[in-house]
Amino acid sequence: MSDSKTLAVVGATGAQGGGLARAILADPDGGFRCRALTRNPDSGPARALADAGAEVVRADLDDPASLEAAFDGAYGAFCVTNFWEHFSPDREKAQAENLAEAARAAGLQHVVWSTLEDTRDWVPTSDDRMPTLMGRYTVPHFDAKAEADAFFRDRGVPTTFLRTSFYWDNFVAFGAGPQRTPDGSLALVFPMGDEKLAGIAAEDIGKTAYGIFQAGDRFIGETVSIAGDHVTLADMAATLSDALGQDIVYIDVSPDVYRGFPYDGADEMGNMYQIYRDFAGPFLAARDLDAARALNPDLQDFETWGARNKSRIPIPPAG
Repeated sequence: MSDSKTLAVVGATGAQGGGLARAILADPDGGFRCRALTRNPDSGPARALADAGAEVVRADLDDPASLEAAFDGAYGAFCVTNFWEHFSPDREKAQAENLAEAARAAGLQHVVWSTLEDTRDWVPTSDDRMPTLMGRYTVPHFDAKAEADAFFRDRGVPTTFLRTSFYWDNFVAFGAGPQRTPDGSLALVFPMGDEKLAGIAAEDIGKTAYGIFQAGDRFIGETVSIAGDHVTLADMAATLSDALGQDIVYIDVSPDVYRGFPYDGADEMGNMYQIYRDFAGPFLAARDLDAARALNPDLQDFETWGARNKSRIPIPPAG
């Protein structure tokens, strides 16, 4: 459509941005064109987006000039950063500031910024309930994004602050899936007690962002918190047992035990799960499932996601 508005999609070959890019491309009469931003336009995923009709543009979050060029002439942008690429809150905030400044310079009319709560509002660094990380954070990848909200506000960028949830895709690619116990059984091992976890399919974050853009200026200046389902880990284990055809149990451990697991970021993830557990009430209440589904009618609950993705979930070999 010649009168369609261009949406610049940061991370278009990634989890969240990819969901938005595909949602735009799947809706040719929706009033938007997809400008897919990527560091490598020659990659397979980037070429696939180009073949599907996207305008693919090189952009790097560490290169402000490339972002300004990529945003030029666009109506709006979806902005996201990836803490897990570098584990640096300072770099994440610098990248977010680059995005905010580029959005201001380009005069964008609507930005959806993928963000999270500041967990220090619940557990300040002076509190001894969990360790302070990197000198000033409770959960760095949450707190840095929350600090970065100010970059968009202070520059007057028309922004919707989209607060996301635990990715169910972590069961596929982040090592959070079933583990073998010493007796050979399969288990989900988390420090969540009996509390429900707010989670979402990464693809659905982008699809929900599309719903926000479709709503025009209704959500500008607003914080929208989303999830696809609220599920206990015991129920997740039961759902995955059915989907995978193998018995999977839930083993609850303490946050201290989880923080001691031998992988990079275990201390941060232990703090995060403790926040999810100890503050489940306000965290879940902020993520109204009906409100999210109004923005994304195809929003998947955990059972649906498990059935669709069972072949992608790695199962450690026995013995």
